[in-house]
Amino acid sequence: MTPRKIVLTFPKEKIDKPIVYKLIKDHNLTFNIMKASITPDQEGHMVLEIDGEAAEIEKGIKYLKDQGVKVEPLSKDIKVNWDKCTQCGVCVAICPTAALYIKDRKTMEVAFDAQKCIACELCIRPCPPRAIEVHF
Repeated sequence: MTPRKIVLTFPKEKIDKPIVYKLIKDHNLTFNIMKASITPDQEGHMVLEIDGEAAEIEKGIKYLKDQGVKVEPLSKDIKVNWDKCTQCGVCVAICPTAALYIKDRKTMEVAFDAQKCIACELCIRPCPPRAIEVHF
């Protein structure tokens, strides 16, 4: 069992339905809600770390898609524009999970580990060249 981080986008007509609950009840999956933004009459977004048997995770994801929920891997939504990045390290200092880190202390090169990222967005505002973006 390897946890997967996914981003769910709920259509506005589905945000008041107990869709995520069925992942536990019908597919024996566990999940950690890492971030959620759900507003009445608007599209909703949720970042989940989901865990369980691989076959059940796939069935759960199929169920979500059948309900009209868009499902994407979290790493697909985190973008670092390395051409814009000045390697200042501000993002490293604020990243709570060390997803952004100093790869080489001699050159102070910044690197990104998408597996550690929880899309908290703390790195976006302090980045001087605006090289980091989170797309939901």
